[in-house]
Amino acid sequence: MSDGDWWFNLRTQQVEQGQGDPNSERLGPYASREEAEGALGRMHARTEAFDAEDDD
Repeated sequence: MSDGDWWFNLRTQQVEQGQGDPNSERLGPYASREEAEGALGRMHARTEAFDAEDDD
């Protein structure tokens, strides 16, 4: 992990860079702030896709 890594903090619902909460409390690392900002949306979309596959 480098200090340039970006994370989405699940506890605070904020994007952060570098050291922060434990990895169990956040998604990442991501290469950019924009990627980290979209992490939660991508996670929800993937969950919905997996749930739809289970329904089939």
